[in-house]
Formats: sequence, C-alpha cells, structure tokens
Amino acid sequence: MSGNTIGTIFRVTTWGESHGKAIGAVVDGCPPNIALAEADIQKELDRRRPGGGGAHSPRREEDRVEILSGTFEGKTTGTPISLIIHNTDAASGDYDEIRDLFRPGHGDITYRKKYGIRDHRGGGRASGRETAARVAAGAIARKILDGEEIEIVACTRELGGIRAKGTAPGTNALLCPDDEAARKMEARIEEARAAGDSLGGIVEVLVRGCPPGLGEPVFDKVDADLAKALMGIGTVKGVEIGAGFEAARMTGSACNDPITPEGFATNNAGGILAGITSGDEILIRAACKPIASIGKEQQTVDIHGEPASISVEGRHDVCVIPRIIPVCEAMVAITLADHLLRQRANRG
Repeated sequence: MSGNTIGTIFRVTTWGESHGKAIGAVVDGCPPNIALAEADIQKELDRRRPGGGGAHSPRREEDRVEILSGTFEGKTTGTPISLIIHNTDAASGDYDEIRDLFRPGHGDITYRKKYGIRDHRGGGRASGRETAARVAAGAIARKILDGEEIEIVACTRELGGIRAKGTAPGTNALLCPDDEAARKMEARIEEARAAGDSLGGIVEVLVRGCPPGLGEPVFDKVDADLAKALMGIGTVKGVEIGAGFEAARMTGSACNDPITPEGFATNNAGGILAGITSGDEILIRAACKPIASIGKEQQTVDIHGEPASISVEGRHDVCVIPRIIPVCEAMVAITLADHLLRQRANRG
C-alpha cells in the first residue's frame, strides 16, 4: 500500500490499524536541536482522545505516546523520529456479525475491490483511529513553527446545519466561538444520537504569523498542498480558503483585496496569492461528512454481492467534531512546516 507519506523535506509516514496492536508515525526531516519531549506530543493527543462524552465514542484509549528514536537529552537529533501509540481498548468482537457486509459510507467495498482483502475490524487503515498518528506528528511540526511564532487555531464553524458566529475558539466542549450556537449544536447531537444517526460539520482553521513567500507558484502551491493535506483526512469532503466558493459569486472589484501601505484591506484571498503566502492570516474551512457508522438500518450487499441490510452497532462518535479539530490543525502544521523548511533550503 502506497500513499502513507506526506511532505517533501518534513516527511511524515503513518502506520498501523484501528484494531491492531499499535499505531504510529515516522517523522523524517525534522531539524536537529529542537526541544522535544513526549509531553509536547501528549498534550495534542489528549485533545483528540476518545471517551470524552458529548459527540464522542465511548471507546477509551489512553493514547500514550512513546518516542522510540530521533531525540537525545530532550532534543531532536536530525534523524528519523519514530512514535508509537498502543491500542489498549479495541473491541474487535463488535464487528464479527458484520464482517461479510459492506458498510455504507465506509471504504469497505473500495478496499476490497482494490486489494482483494480488507480488515473488517473498524476499517483498518481507513479508520479515524489513524488520525492519532497525524496529531502526534503534527505536534512535532508545531515545534518548528513555534520557532517562527506561527500560530494555528481552529474552531467549530458549523455542526448539524447550525452555523456559529464569532472567530476565537470557544471554551465550550465543541470549541465553538458562539456559546448560544454551541448549546443548539449539543441538542442537535442528542437528537441524532437518539435517532441512531450522525451529523457533519465545518471546521475553520486560522493561521497567524505565517511569513510571506511560502509555497511554489505552479504544482506545489501552498493552498493546493493545504487542501490535499486536509482532504487526506477521511471525513473531509471539501476545503475552501479565504472567500472560498463565495468568490465565485463575487465581482473582481469585490473579491480583490486592496493593498495599502499598512497591508491588505481585506482577506478574501485567505492569506495566499498565486500559491504563495502573502503574510496575511491564512483562513481555511474543511467540510466534514457525517459519521458513516450509524445504528439506523441501511441497505447494502455482502461480499458475494447479495442484497442485505445492516445496522452498525458498537462504539462510534455521533459527529467528528470536535475531535477532528486537532487533526485539521496537525495537517496544516505538517504542511506549513514542510514549506517553511523548503523555503529555507531554496534560499540557502
């Protein structure tokens, strides 16, 4: 299986399955002499850890990370950093009754057609469990960005059709900037849970302090790479930057950001022009589909192509938000750290 690695200089490879012994990542290309401890990574993992209630799955994983290589006396050495997170609360038996059925909305049927074999226990590599490895690697990328005072923060912009106002991430459980909207979202989550259904939403990511000049002007545009990184998350079905799809409904005079001696007067470009960062704030939104594993009965086929019905029991989130928020931040951090190091290499 290819396609497990992202990045050009700062390269991240994830490995492991949802119900295997462990998951993890190998980070290559991290510069030496960066202070790095397991606690730096753990604080990010704790943000996406299951078992928090609300929209979360009741699966309880400690998600304790171990650094196996690439550091010495609390600093990176410039060699590959290997990370491991053991799976301690997998309930593989939950999938025995549906092992021969393809779950709608999952990659079961496409994995089977591509490889001729699939891990039916939670989806294997296609499981959201794999994103813990991305978050762990993203924590290392953040250490590189911290040196340039680049800050990445994300919030819940929309959930279950309820849209939030405001900008700063809230202190509520959904990390929503609008407490009133958050209460409505929580109620919507409980409605979906009671109905055996699930919900989708939109995550908004804001990057502050990114210097101008990151990104290449043709195939390696930084906005293209950010979109690829976020679309590489299983739940994400759409990405927009700046004005996004709204730009298609604007005139050029309304869409263009006027340039003043003090900087850009507006930010419809989302901090990126011609694939290169402008120095303005980078604004990204990722649309996340509803959780595919639901209790409602659905139509499907079995591995022999015979019609069947399926109701997916077990321990599943009702909505990927807010657990997906640190994953989105991690993918943005990995992409920007890679482009930052590429820019340093270009300038010598």
